[in-house]
Amino acid sequence: MAGSGRGGGFSQQQDDMLKKGRKGSVDSYIIKRLMTYVWPYKGLLFMAVLVTVAGAILGPLRPFITRLAIDDYIIPGDIQGLGTISLMLLGVVLLDGLKQYAATYLTQLIGQKAVLNLRMDIFRHLQKLSVRFYDRNPIGRLITRATNDVEALNELLSSGLVTIIGDLLQLFFIVALMFMIDWELTLIVLGVLPVVIYVTISFKSRVRLAFQDVRTHLARLNSFLQEHISGMNIVQLFSREADEAKRYEEINREYRDANIRTVFYFSIYYPLVELISSVAAGLVIWYSATRMLGNDITLGVVVSFVQYIWLFFRPLQHLSDKFNIMQTALASSDRIFKLLEEDDVSPEPRRPAGLQEFHREIRFDNLWFAYTDENWVLRDISFEVKHGEKVAIVGATGSGKSTIINVLSRLYPVGRGSVTVDGVDIRDIPDRVLRRMIGVVMQDVFLFSGTIRENLAFGREGVTDREIEEAARIVGAHRFIEKLPGGYDYRVRENGSGLSAGQKQLLAFVRALLYNPEVLVLDEATSSVDTETEGLIEGAMAKLMQGRTSMVIAHRLSTVQHADRIIVMHKGRIREIGTHQELLAGKGLYYKLYLLQHPERMHVESDV
Repeated sequence: MAGSGRGGGFSQQQDDMLKKGRKGSVDSYIIKRLMTYVWPYKGLLFMAVLVTVAGAILGPLRPFITRLAIDDYIIPGDIQGLGTISLMLLGVVLLDGLKQYAATYLTQLIGQKAVLNLRMDIFRHLQKLSVRFYDRNPIGRLITRATNDVEALNELLSSGLVTIIGDLLQLFFIVALMFMIDWELTLIVLGVLPVVIYVTISFKSRVRLAFQDVRTHLARLNSFLQEHISGMNIVQLFSREADEAKRYEEINREYRDANIRTVFYFSIYYPLVELISSVAAGLVIWYSATRMLGNDITLGVVVSFVQYIWLFFRPLQHLSDKFNIMQTALASSDRIFKLLEEDDVSPEPRRPAGLQEFHREIRFDNLWFAYTDENWVLRDISFEVKHGEKVAIVGATGSGKSTIINVLSRLYPVGRGSVTVDGVDIRDIPDRVLRRMIGVVMQDVFLFSGTIRENLAFGREGVTDREIEEAARIVGAHRFIEKLPGGYDYRVRENGSGLSAGQKQLLAFVRALLYNPEVLVLDEATSSVDTETEGLIEGAMAKLMQGRTSMVIAHRLSTVQHADRIIVMHKGRIREIGTHQELLAGKGLYYKLYLLQHPERMHVESDV
């Protein structure tokens, strides 16, 4: 479940109870979960509720004081008494303003604190989810969950829940004071309330679906935009600008139409409520006029009731506004909590093994693996890598080379068979321990926004500037880093934009050297560099692998000729194992791959 940030986490028992709640009312389930983020700030919440409750009477008091001013002081001509009651009215207005300031500040403070914890829970949970989850979920959709949907919740938590309590209390006091003044006029006003309730219930059922539709189309919009900005070079290379703009226009139009549907419902709802309030006011004035002709009612009562009508319908309109916010927030909350309930997480071992260091061997034993169903990518893979040994894995594209590393790093779970480190199944080794042993340099190097220094120190806390520079010199990256504006403080743009593939690969080697893993894995580490840079990297690789267990996945066979053993893969199976010379002499699959890459040596190697 979500990470246990301050005030944001769930115990397993709470989580199970809340999941059962989904079988009942979805709204009540969501509100219960939202309250777990608010409850840690119950002190602030109590103060906000106290201020709101205490101040709820202030607004309804103004028409009441107006009636007293008219009937008891203005009509009788009591100027001194009028001055006193005017000061009283001014005091009520000032107190009401102070109450609104305090309630607004406290509710906003609670909302911001609660949303901070929610954002942290989302981020922690996203970090726990497996790579398979990200394979099937567009990044734009997840960004929508963590930004737009959270902001919708922010509005509810910051200005919704406590304000609703205040509006309900204000309605109670308005009705109570109206009954105290004149019960007949009060019944006329309340007579239109069933119509308002019926309109609101009809509105609710339609607008909830409309808001869910809006969030769905927004997620599609963000996903499409994120994907096409990331792949803009491909769009331009294939001259697809006009075609992709049409696709974006279609998605954008659907999002617009979804928003217009919500606007349509509100454009009907608000005028209806306004019309109903105007009808109520008209009935009160008409009935009051007939009673005034018989001297059965005073002018102050009539004036105060006209004020009460507008005051009565204002909280109702506020509640409808809050209902608008609540519907948006509930739709967003449902999507957020479904994300937090996503259980595609690499399970931590229930009884973690005490293994902390690698001493003997890594063994793959009858390993089968499929990314989906039983479309096996690896088939019955068995081999071992001894401590201090350099093993290379080669084969054509799609043969399963990189998948072996994905399974070894537990980015994907073992299918059938097992992978062990010193006899301990990797499923019994905590992720942090396993990944501290194994350092991987991927083919596609990812750099974060920040300085070169921050990227190099990413996997190592407390590393000094001297150690960073020394590692860069060993790899051969120091020269080009120094030439960058700012040197090691050069700010890397998104994913290393502005750096060449070779430069990014060198930085990845420095990062791996500083990480100092016991097992080094190089996944096609020289496939994206030029010949000159390849020579530089091969020299750095030799230093990096010295005295270290290494697994090298390579397409260029020239980089693996000095490996202790070479494993040749084809269609997910191991076809050959041996040294470079043994495999050439066997004239099998490795021999054919070697001749494809070095046709000029065909005659020479045929005599081996």
